[in-house]
Amino acid sequence: MTGRFLNYLIGLSRSQKRAVLMLVDAALLATSFGLAMALRLDGFSPALTPSSWLAFALVLPCTLLLFRMMGLYRAVVRHVAGRTVQVLAFGIAVSALLLLLAAKSFGLFLPRSVPAIYWLLAMGLLGGARFGLRALYRQRLARLKARVIIFGAGSAGRQLFATLEHGGDYAPVAFVDDATELQGRDIGGLRVHSPARLPSLVAEHGVECVLLAIPSATRRQRRNILERLEPLGLRVQTVPGLSDIVSGRAELSEIREVAIEDLLGRDLVPPQQELLDANIRGKVVMVTGAGGSIGSELCRQILRQQPASLVLLDLSEFGLYTIDEELRGVAEVEGLGATIVPLLGSILDRARVECALRRFGVDTIFHAAAYKHVPLVERNAVEGVRNNVFGTLTLAEAARTCGVRAFVLVSTDKAVRPTNIMGASKRIAELVCQALSGMPGDTVFSIVRFGNVVGSSGSVIPLFRRQIEANGPVTVTHPDITRYFMAIPEAAQLVIQAGAMSQGGDVFILDMGEPVRIVDLAMRMVRLSGLNPVVAQEGRGPAVRATGDIEIRFTELRPGEKLFEELLVGDGARPTAHPRIMTATEASMDWPALDTLLRRLAAACDAHDLPAIRALLQEAPTGYEPAEAVGDLRWLAMQSPRPCVGRRE
Repeated sequence: MTGRFLNYLIGLSRSQKRAVLMLVDAALLATSFGLAMALRLDGFSPALTPSSWLAFALVLPCTLLLFRMMGLYRAVVRHVAGRTVQVLAFGIAVSALLLLLAAKSFGLFLPRSVPAIYWLLAMGLLGGARFGLRALYRQRLARLKARVIIFGAGSAGRQLFATLEHGGDYAPVAFVDDATELQGRDIGGLRVHSPARLPSLVAEHGVECVLLAIPSATRRQRRNILERLEPLGLRVQTVPGLSDIVSGRAELSEIREVAIEDLLGRDLVPPQQELLDANIRGKVVMVTGAGGSIGSELCRQILRQQPASLVLLDLSEFGLYTIDEELRGVAEVEGLGATIVPLLGSILDRARVECALRRFGVDTIFHAAAYKHVPLVERNAVEGVRNNVFGTLTLAEAARTCGVRAFVLVSTDKAVRPTNIMGASKRIAELVCQALSGMPGDTVFSIVRFGNVVGSSGSVIPLFRRQIEANGPVTVTHPDITRYFMAIPEAAQLVIQAGAMSQGGDVFILDMGEPVRIVDLAMRMVRLSGLNPVVAQEGRGPAVRATGDIEIRFTELRPGEKLFEELLVGDGARPTAHPRIMTATEASMDWPALDTLLRRLAAACDAHDLPAIRALLQEAPTGYEPAEAVGDLRWLAMQSPRPCVGRRE
């Protein structure tokens, strides 16, 4: 019944709601006056004195008019706050004073204590009615919202609570905080509890989600919190990190999915500013593959180190447009004076590359352009080799010719003992930089090798998120497959610093931490989405869904894919001045020998001779051991007796 009445009131127009409120106030003020008279005269019969009610009748319209002039009826009941109480207190006090004046002016009966009692009763009735309606409205609204616990009762948690109170899809029911000095306090009517009470709070309130409001916490601290929350089977979301809030990239009120960086729990090491500045500040810097995952993050960080110019080179029009627009916006907001030059083009176009290097006077190149998706390159081997090997060769030779001072190749852990064309082609690209570093010239070549970056276009993490949103199944290629992971901003920052330490031909390896089992990562992502993962069992089919919400299904290793990746070809790595950058001495070829092999490789690519290409990749010191038969789609089509579609004889 109450719900129907509340729904009826909510459905009224604003003018109708004001009229209803005025009628209710009039009735409550009359009730307050009648009760005040009854209390003072010890009964209801004496309280019905006509002359006293005449005084009230004279004052009531003035009181309602005063309320309206003070804006009491402009406030929506659902947003009743402290100012409403102040208006009521003042308005009713004026009403009580008017009662006294009317009684004296017209010689009407009114005991002197009645106005004071009237003020107290009217405050209770009018204020109580408004706050009661607000409570009913919020209770109704809370039933339509997801019940959440806010983890973190500091300033961020309080601001988040205030935001959720005035809208959104969440109804906060409690705070949780590790700080003992906050536990037991009330914030906005919600109690702050110890994290130990989480299971009982979840059961008591039917909680569906936990919101992390701890933007200043380190990743290690956030990881520890997530490990405590994971067994509860709740969806966990978070407000943006402090760096995003300070930089203006996000608002505190934004609620996001938990970042995978938080699951990995690795804190950033403060950068060494002299290394960041060495090849960038005041110089002209080019980034190839500027629209890609690593390339775009390199551009963001390079721009903030105040280069004279930043040249963006990419073959993808969309990727180039996107990063160019973003960087121009950042430069305008942050007052950065670097000239941004977007160039469409291929690293295989020697004339265009040399023209750009000379025209803009490039000092430093960060070479991030590459075909990197293992299965795709395996099926398009010739184009993978052309881009990754001969694109690097073209760019590196142009850099030497044009006097570029520093050339940094962004490489991959898949170049170590590769089982696929992509990894082998990147290892040849490393050999190119090593060989050219021994040639006469002013260009300092270096190689930076690392594993997967979180959230890149080829990462499993965006795929897992999409699969979880679609209610599964989440596909993992093998139960034992592991990968190294690093956040894109950390990887880009370390690439810049590693390049600044090079003496020529150095191979730098980034400290990736411990490898992560992909199936464990998938299951944690499912649990933190508030769902229960279940590993599919062969032969059981959809019936396994009875024991879980989302199925983890194992497929098979893709063409050229390894169970685990390595970062070193040799036996050991040496430390550098940076705790997360190591250097290693790797096998190399002198330029004449490599030049001969590259010519043979180019001829094999022109002939589309896949067996020859694979043999040449093995002949070089790459450690390449193909795990599969030739998978190139064009090669396989050439072996088929069927003619190509549309072919004319």
